[in-house]
Amino acid sequence: MSEETGPAERSEVAGRDVDEARDLFAGAYNAGSMIIEPTESAFTFRYTAIGDDELTLRATQFTGRVTGTVLTEGEYIVSWLTAGSGATDLAGAPMQLVHGQPAMFANDRLAEFDFTDYRQNLMHFDGTFLERVAGEVEGTSGPILFDTTARPTGEQLRRWAASVTSVARVIYDDTSPAVLRAEANRSAAIALLETFPHTALHAPVEIGLPDAGKTRAAIEFMIANAHLPIRTEDVAAAVGMSQRSLQSAFRREHDITAIDYLRRVRLDRVQEELRKADPGLTTVAEVASRWGFAHLGRFSASYTNRFGEYPSTTLGS
Repeated sequence: MSEETGPAERSEVAGRDVDEARDLFAGAYNAGSMIIEPTESAFTFRYTAIGDDELTLRATQFTGRVTGTVLTEGEYIVSWLTAGSGATDLAGAPMQLVHGQPAMFANDRLAEFDFTDYRQNLMHFDGTFLERVAGEVEGTSGPILFDTTARPTGEQLRRWAASVTSVARVIYDDTSPAVLRAEANRSAAIALLETFPHTALHAPVEIGLPDAGKTRAAIEFMIANAHLPIRTEDVAAAVGMSQRSLQSAFRREHDITAIDYLRRVRLDRVQEELRKADPGLTTVAEVASRWGFAHLGRFSASYTNRFGEYPSTTLGS
């Protein structure tokens, strides 16, 4: 929750050694009985990752054919090919991957795969993080079961691609403030939930009415710490509530989630800055980014809906 956090962590491994590649992917994906065979070109591989403990953006590249099994545990993974060929879940619900079309990994069970001369982009979501966001926006709890056969198309695919581009721009920028990166992670999680059909394995549970004083204390905590990348668990812990109680209280008393209330607080801070700023020296994008709003189109719509004017109008007044 520090305001002065460093850039996202980066890693890159590349080479021509088959055993090194096998060890790397076995560790990253719990890959078992992994077989690597040469194709027409000499074998090469590359693996890159950037992100934090909530979300990492990764890319793999193989010159060769690789087959085996993968076991995803404690995280949710979505991937899409950009070159070559690949098929997943061969012993479950076999799916041939299509360039540019994202697909979910099977979760908590072995899945066979077969890839040849390929490049692949992936997003790894920490399981606890994604389940928490699902709880905030959908009122569920616990593990999520995604439909691994679903393939977004049309407008749904365009929205997903736009979200990925917006999130990647923030994560790859070492100057992005921590609060903006946290919002980008959450935006990616919501996009995943909106794009892929899923079922929560634990149904929502009704709870008792919490102490109203704690709800007020939660709001005070948000106001005091809105400039930091705080999460709902930080707010709940600060006032001695469970996350479920916190969410229930805000839905009942304010008809919005706790995280949406925090976003309103940050919108208020943006308005304050725009009113005081010199339009010749400051841009709306700079202020919005400082308060965690990565997607300017959605930010502008939210701002206009809340204050009845465009943010550029506030800045120029």
